Amino acid sequence: MYLPHFGLSEVPFGITPDTSFVFTGTAHQEALNTLLIAARSGEGFMKITGEVGTGKTLLCRRFLATLGDNFVTAYLPNPYLEPSTLLLALAEELGVVLDKDADQYHQLKGLNLALLNFARQNKSVLVCIDEAQAMPLETMEMLRLLSNLETEKRKLLQIVLFGQPELDEKLANPAVRQLRQRIVFHYRLGGLKRGELEHYLSHRLRVAGYRGHGVFSTGSMRLIHKVSQGTPRLVNILAHKAMLLAYGEGRQEVLPKHMRAAAADTEGVRLPFWSLW
Repeated sequence: MYLPHFGLSEVPFGITPDTSFVFTGTAHQEALNTLLIAARSGEGFMKITGEVGTGKTLLCRRFLATLGDNFVTAYLPNPYLEPSTLLLALAEELGVVLDKDADQYHQLKGLNLALLNFARQNKSVLVCIDEAQAMPLETMEMLRLLSNLETEKRKLLQIVLFGQPELDEKLANPAVRQLRQRIVFHYRLGGLKRGELEHYLSHRLRVAGYRGHGVFSTGSMRLIHKVSQGTPRLVNILAHKAMLLAYGEGRQEVLPKHMRAAAADTEGVRLPFWSLW
């Protein structure tokens, strides 16, 4: 690997969400602020959408880590579940014991009693659902029923949906229009802006132990933003491959030719015509 060559202690551009490499870009900070305001105001439903690789899972982890001790939280990474299974999964995440053999009515009643108990302890219960675009429509309807659980003062359960743009298409279905109308706060995540990209690359290199001057030339940074559209996951993949190519040539700097070769070897990117020269 190229770690000793560049003086790194770990790989700087992995694709696994890692909160130690968090970069506070404009879009992520705005999305996080939106979620915190909505959560603390007691809203029932919130929604965050974004293309693949824009950092929704990382944002979710940051959000959960930022909430105070007065929140009881649950995280569901795979919502492709039947309604009754969703209830069991949610109960398990909250540490609530439900009878697996009971019918849906009694499971929902048991969960309601547990949520009331949290409310008596002045605890707010919030669940984050990742990849929400994969959720069946009947399971979405169960979420709406869960959002009906409330006291005279507040909601007993707050729900945050994280999903790809297909989530908006699914919510446009008339069968879940009641749920769509209850989403008061929402935000659409975009990619890194051109001016943020240099800081993003430098930040990840610094966290990984790099103490030298810039690794990426101006031309390579301009090209990586053009072909990735600022999508963090694609930026990481391209930067990693380009550094491997520079290392293979014994260079300390990533040049546009390395980035072009990395882009040509990466699915999901398209080289602009001017880059062929």
